[in-house]
Amino acid sequence: MKIAVLPGDGIGTEIVAEAVKVLDVLDLKFEMESALVGGAAYEAHGHPLPESTLKLAKESDAVLFGAVGDWKYDKLDRPLRPEQAILGLRKNLGLFANFRPAICYEQLVDASSLKPELIAGLDILIIRELTGDIYFGQPRGRRTAVDGHFPGAEEAFDTMRYSRPEVERIARVAFEAARKRSKRVTSVDKANVLETFQFWKDIVTEVGKEYPDVELDHMYVDNAAMQLVKAPKKFDVVVTGNMFGDILSDEAAMLTGSIGMLPSASLNSSNQGLYEPSHGSAPDIAGKGVANPLATILSAAMMLRFSLNQPEAADRIESAVKDVLASGLRTGDIWSEGTKRVGTREMGDAVVAAITKKTITG
Repeated sequence: MKIAVLPGDGIGTEIVAEAVKVLDVLDLKFEMESALVGGAAYEAHGHPLPESTLKLAKESDAVLFGAVGDWKYDKLDRPLRPEQAILGLRKNLGLFANFRPAICYEQLVDASSLKPELIAGLDILIIRELTGDIYFGQPRGRRTAVDGHFPGAEEAFDTMRYSRPEVERIARVAFEAARKRSKRVTSVDKANVLETFQFWKDIVTEVGKEYPDVELDHMYVDNAAMQLVKAPKKFDVVVTGNMFGDILSDEAAMLTGSIGMLPSASLNSSNQGLYEPSHGSAPDIAGKGVANPLATILSAAMMLRFSLNQPEAADRIESAVKDVLASGLRTGDIWSEGTKRVGTREMGDAVVAAITKKTITG
């Protein structure tokens, strides 16, 4: 099995280093090869996703990804910005299904901004369609308006679109996932306003008939955003489009106490996957050794489970993370009174110690 390691920019290099350290201690004999991506790749090769990096990703069974982006690249033409690397990987690898679990660990209940009774025991799986919607729809661009409220004015436009096969396949992913959980799917749309999402709702309803053992309900995205903070435990599996999923999964992350705890997996039809923390590159804290590596470490666990057929090793990592949290160690984003603040490297070392059953220290 081969893993492409793409640390990227900002804190990406720091958090990926800790995940690699955890994978190494498992001694599973994977081949791991690193490459540049994002702003780092632009600096070296003039493009955020060089052909050599894309080739490595295509040839690998899984991609362990850090984060891309930095404010200093904001003035570049859009095709050259670091964020285009992740969009390019999703498109070229056919990564259409994004899994973002939002789990509130018992030890982090107090780190959430919500009342403990609302989030204790929280376990939501958000499944986001990843290769369609307004992110990739054509046509898009800028032009002079020929109609609307201000004809003759400069305007920008994007296109929201989904085809039947795109919606059918992500719906089936959601229903199959629900069968392994609490057998409930909430499909999030904006069918009362957008034709695209009336189409989405109709097709998800059709696919749902193939899964009579799974309960299906539909919810408008604005109501879903409200319910996530009002009564989050009413959700089990949430399936939605690319843009809504991007927003709702970040909201769900904060229910758990910190986006630094939220892993993700993006899979294609062959279970080849890209695994990354749900947070960004955080250039403001890059190089300071304070970033939380747990989302990246938990993403590595998802990689072992979904793409590399190593569920026992994934269990070992997830169990080790729980042990570390139980020991009271915290990075700054999840620190609370009575716990011990540690840095990025110390947190990674603690997970390694937990896996190897050594004494966890700060």
